[in-house]
Amino acid sequence: MKQILITGAAGFIGSHLTEELVQAGHKVRAMVHYNFQSNWGWLESLPKEIMANVEVFPADIADPFAVQKAVSGCDVVYHLAALIAIPYSYRAPAAYVETNIKGTLNILEACRNEQVSRLVHTSTSETYGTAQYVPIDEKHPLVGQSPYSASKIAADKLAESYYLSFDLPVATIRPFNTFGPRQSARAVIPTVISQALSGNNTIRLGALSPIRDLNYVKDTVRGFMAVANSDAAIGNVTNIGRGEGVTIGELAQLILDICDSNATIEVDNARLRPEKSEVMALICNNDKAKKVLNWQPSYSLQQGLEETVNWVKQNLEKYKVGIYNT
Repeated sequence: MKQILITGAAGFIGSHLTEELVQAGHKVRAMVHYNFQSNWGWLESLPKEIMANVEVFPADIADPFAVQKAVSGCDVVYHLAALIAIPYSYRAPAAYVETNIKGTLNILEACRNEQVSRLVHTSTSETYGTAQYVPIDEKHPLVGQSPYSASKIAADKLAESYYLSFDLPVATIRPFNTFGPRQSARAVIPTVISQALSGNNTIRLGALSPIRDLNYVKDTVRGFMAVANSDAAIGNVTNIGRGEGVTIGELAQLILDICDSNATIEVDNARLRPEKSEVMALICNNDKAKKVLNWQPSYSLQQGLEETVNWVKQNLEKYKVGIYNT
């Protein structure tokens, strides 16, 4: 049993990671973004028996004093807290610098002061930009094609610097696109599912030609835990993805088939990224994860989508289907 801190625990992946770590017998301190309503995000949906073993710690990742208190006494830290919506990064880039860069610096410094045994830092496949070759391995160049990806590149490099400069035991995980229950409506899969299940005759999306490698959330969470348990991952970046690509248009049609919907797909110009900012292809080379972590995906795209559709059916009221979520 270890004392574990998860930043961003209220979010999509963070809530699933919290649940899995408690079930594995660990003590979890869940850092959530402070708000006046004391809303704990997706942690609110976890079973009572899980939450009975979770210490909720409201704070702001950009506050170094709060971060220091959150890290205090923890053996392992999973750093997931971040602003992740790409469209919103065009509107509020300074917020991404504050949260994703400064917040990561605060975590690194606190982990260094507390001498944690392991810090798992969360990157993103968006740091690669449009693929210069596929599948993308960890040696692929990093390209900041959006303010979001630029902020994550900076955070990744800070993590690297703390390993090289201070021997901080930090391991960086770079998940490719993750999907599953509890994902926000700003992401393409819940956007399509919620529109289809609401009976819409037209599904409004952004660009249909970009290719994405989609990993079911339970597989991504296993990747996080494998990175935390691997000494070989320290000081390194490890991709986590299925290693298969699908266009957004093909993905949308697959979802419509699962939902038994005859809706047509329509490109909404408001949802398009700026032309030079669109990342056209992301397909994961997961050889390193297989070799170093003994990790590989267990869910097919079809299986993951079916589970996600079933969950959204039971939680459709949580989605604001009529608006474009940035």
